[in-house]
Amino acid sequence: MAKGWAKFPYTDKKYVYTAATLKKSWDRLHRGDLEPLPKEATVLEAWIAFHAGEFDKAAEKGLAAGGAGITAANKATAIYANYLEENEKKKLALFEEVAARAEKQQAAEPKNPNAWYWQAYALGRYAQGISIVKALSQGIGTKVKNALETTLKLAPKHADAHIALGAYHAEVIDKVGAMIGGLTYGAKKEAALKHYETALKLAPDSAIARIEYANGLVMLEGKKGLARAEQLYAEAAACEPLDAMERLDVELAKTELED
Repeated sequence: MAKGWAKFPYTDKKYVYTAATLKKSWDRLHRGDLEPLPKEATVLEAWIAFHAGEFDKAAEKGLAAGGAGITAANKATAIYANYLEENEKKKLALFEEVAARAEKQQAAEPKNPNAWYWQAYALGRYAQGISIVKALSQGIGTKVKNALETTLKLAPKHADAHIALGAYHAEVIDKVGAMIGGLTYGAKKEAALKHYETALKLAPDSAIARIEYANGLVMLEGKKGLARAEQLYAEAAACEPLDAMERLDVELAKTELED
């Protein structure tokens, strides 16, 4: 499954947790997705691999563990595909894989917020890959919105779902305009801004919350939003990453600032 995955390029000893240190840092590391601390040692091992940037290993261990391990596998695969997979076809295939797995997980555990969230995340990134307009015409947008709203019904403080829902509203308005966006897809600028703000309150040390907020401002406000967007990128670049995923977010913010 994980053959030929690129290596995480920023190894750092502080991203390598033991079972004991991961338990201590769990709440801070999972403030965005509210994933509960796993009871099974095998699932915890998958997360140790994930936080260290061994995404292929995390996916394999998570799938082998099953149950709560599926979420670890889905997050590892989705984050890997989004940041490190350079082959567009492979990237889209990985997002489809995560979305399909998450949908099965929803059937088994309808009350698991991350079964809904990872489906939404994977489909949202897939949509960006094939073009938002094309994805909307295929009904993917509605699926993403419903899955994120379900996530937030089950876990109102799920910062990552707030970020993604903010991005949904902003992307739709950016691509089809405020009127069609509002009438056809229920996308509203106020809603986007509110979700971004909520995410920042829930996860005040999150680089990705700032990056996505900045991207959203540029889509929604154009030149008017640039100064605030640049400030958000700068704040994101200055965040202190505690694991591999956070490091990828910080590096992304630095790239945005250079452009």
